[in-house]
Amino acid sequence: MNKIRLYLGYFLNFIYNDVIAHIPVHTLRKGFLRIFNKNISASCVILMHGRILNFWNVRIGANSVINQFVLIDCRRYKVTIDDNVDIGPYTRIWTLAHDPNDDTHGITGGDVCIGHHVWIASGVTILPDLTIGSGAVIASGAVVTQNITEKEIVAGIPARKIGQRVNALSYTLRYTPIFE
Repeated sequence: MNKIRLYLGYFLNFIYNDVIAHIPVHTLRKGFLRIFNKNISASCVILMHGRILNFWNVRIGANSVINQFVLIDCRRYKVTIDDNVDIGPYTRIWTLAHDPNDDTHGITGGDVCIGHHVWIASGVTILPDLTIGSGAVIASGAVVTQNITEKEIVAGIPARKIGQRVNALSYTLRYTPIFE
């Protein structure tokens, strides 16, 4: 039974990531994911060419936008994305890594939690076992190696604080694509 479940998981990953993720109709992509994962909000937006590895381990909140070519790694750990989160194109969210101090090149990792109203600009890399506080902003190309506190603005490699957001976080993202 475990082997059947494992192979079914591989097959579903293949179908979504290599076929469905490239269909230019947003509602079909999201509909497929929601069949197998009710933790994906009906009001979120997932644009084309994104990859979600083991998509049953992700939670995506209301009105969140996952842009094109985003990779979300949920292979062993969970990724939680709260409401009204904007994730820019070419962003990578990792839950697994190799331990550089392990003699056997072992795996390490942990859950990634992204709070509400977080804005992640394009080309960001988020490493495993991190929490991004509500209202945080991550500048383009940043590599996040440590937790980010609420409303903190970070940039660089590794990401460092460059400011503080003063937004009341009262907005709602309302992106409604048809063919993206």
